[in-house]
Amino acid sequence: QVQLVESGGGLVQAGGSLRLSCTASGNTGSINAMGWYRQAPMKQREFAALILSDGSTNIANSVKGRFSISRDDAKNTIYLQMNSLKPEDTAVYYCAAPGRKTYWGQGTQVSVSS
Repeated sequence: QVQLVESGGGLVQAGGSLRLSCTASGNTGSINAMGWYRQAPMKQREFAALILSDGSTNIANSVKGRFSISRDDAKNTIYLQMNSLKPEDTAVYYCAAPGRKTYWGQGTQVSVSS
């Protein structure tokens, strides 16, 4: 089992920045990739960013150039740096560890005011 705990959400004005963190615990040796998904009100959950165990990353086109993902293996933690935030970035952001079984965090709210 893997447990994921997110932090760092909040309310920010458009153009501002936030950094989300996600710390994994449990059977972390089974994790090959970790990433972020988001779900806006009345919309389906969508992919935002992914980082593999070799450090390579994949960023959704909708946030490319504004969001970046990184990891600190010593802390079993990944980060989502979000810059130039827009109101349409408002969503619950979920950390995930995809694999044979996908683990999810509880989510953290990000709200961007115009």
